[in-house]
Amino acid sequence: MNKTADYVISLLYPRRCPVCDDVLRPGSKLIHENCEKKIKPVGRITCMKCGKPIKDKTRELCQDCSSTIHYFDRGYSVFRYRSVSGSIYRFKYAGRREYADFYGQKTGEYLGDIIKDIKPDAIIPIPMYAAKMRKRGYNQAAVLAKAIGKSCDVPVYENVIIRTRNTVPMKLLDQQGRRSNLKKAFNIRRNDVKFKCIILIDDIYTTGSTVDAVAKEFRRLGVERIYFVTLAIGQVV
Repeated sequence: MNKTADYVISLLYPRRCPVCDDVLRPGSKLIHENCEKKIKPVGRITCMKCGKPIKDKTRELCQDCSSTIHYFDRGYSVFRYRSVSGSIYRFKYAGRREYADFYGQKTGEYLGDIIKDIKPDAIIPIPMYAAKMRKRGYNQAAVLAKAIGKSCDVPVYENVIIRTRNTVPMKLLDQQGRRSNLKKAFNIRRNDVKFKCIILIDDIYTTGSTVDAVAKEFRRLGVERIYFVTLAIGQVV
């Protein structure tokens, strides 16, 4: 889309700042300048497995990854969750899909070189249960994946894997309950698509239960390298 068309659309359907949710001026940046100062990137001192921020510079793994076997190779996130929790809530539940353009832009800025070095065959969003997606109207992970794919020039595949069970909300469960909750919750839908390296996309990383459940299915399919990128990641440990 050219700049003129984008300007006209922004007049008819004003964008909103992903932090304060106030209307942005047509043709302006995707976020208010003062609001951009309020969000916090993950930083450089992180777990070498899941990408969670670590206070102790001498440690390579966070406490969770030290005691858990993951099916993914490594994960990365863009922001610290607490600094963007309100933004993510509106993105998921209040129809603010336009926030994805800003999220994709920042993912490209912070993780673009890493994604380029990974050389993924595909970006794949974590799927939602079909009935839940129909009720919400969209899968926020898929919207985010498209924005990241556009920013980082990687193809996005939405229908390779599906969610077959409407699982209990993860926030209501402990770590063990999360993993039990996701057993047999995902199925590969297209066995004809062969990937050597993929990046899974989700909005938030907490314990890794969801990413692991999806990664496990792709391991069975023969995918050699599996990474994930999330918009935000949990508390500093």
